[in-house]
Amino acid sequence: MHLLKITRPINLLLITLLLIVVKYGFLEAMHFPTSLNSLSFFLLVIATICIAAGGNIINDIYDVDTDKINNPKRVLIGVDISEKKASNLYIIFTSIGVLAGFSLSNLIGHPSLAAVFVIIAALLYGYSVSFKTVFLLGNVVVSLLVAMVLITSIIFDLYPAIEEQITHKTLTATIILLQYALFAFSINLIREIIKDLQDINGDRKGGRNSLPIAIGRQRTVYVAFGLTVCLLVGIIYHLYMHIYSAKPLMLYFLFLIIAPLFFVLVNIWNAKKKSDFSKISTLLKIIMFLGICSLLIYPYTF
Repeated sequence: MHLLKITRPINLLLITLLLIVVKYGFLEAMHFPTSLNSLSFFLLVIATICIAAGGNIINDIYDVDTDKINNPKRVLIGVDISEKKASNLYIIFTSIGVLAGFSLSNLIGHPSLAAVFVIIAALLYGYSVSFKTVFLLGNVVVSLLVAMVLITSIIFDLYPAIEEQITHKTLTATIILLQYALFAFSINLIREIIKDLQDINGDRKGGRNSLPIAIGRQRTVYVAFGLTVCLLVGIIYHLYMHIYSAKPLMLYFLFLIIAPLFFVLVNIWNAKKKSDFSKISTLLKIIMFLGICSLLIYPYTF
């Protein structure tokens, strides 16, 4: 169980569900031209979750000292799992992920696209080792990697189809997924800042230069509040300009995205304790998942 827990299986399950939503709930349901069959899509899922699992493991290896302060109950390495065993697991998962990526790239006739998985694995390693200690760099990198879950569907499922024949439908699907990738990036960036507020004590002792350490806790609260306001304005503007007539999608966003984000705003402004920031972080993750799941509404709306 400890070996399973270190990979953060809930996060891996969410990634898998999001890939399935994009592939079968959106692209296939909307009859967009795609390139991945069942086997190649399975390889995409395996590559993605194995590299993500490896990233989670290497992050925990380098976070042992800060986690002892921030999340002592979550520390497994050096307690239930040796560092050597964890390092071996990291190598195994990352290797399987990269190999699955190579197989997928060759299967769809674009071997050079395997570089995408190598770059993602390298960024995850770099984030764990050094990026997270640099002011805002770690927050931006991890948010980009979250957005990559959606962008990989564009690269591997839509790009080969676009290369054969550029159509209005493939361009439309690409634009929609890029918009959702921007949403995922934005909301995860806010979540990373909230997590920095939550973990300020361990980060300070770990020598990290997070936003709360650099500018102070209260100013960081203002930054997170301002970014959430910008995200809300952007979503409302997008709904008004592009989805106003799509009533089911409008109602979905109003009740499951916009209303919870207003609730987040109130909680950010009033947050004082570590537990307050932890609840906000969890809520933002749920909102991000629900936001991407709104793709399931498109086939019944357009």
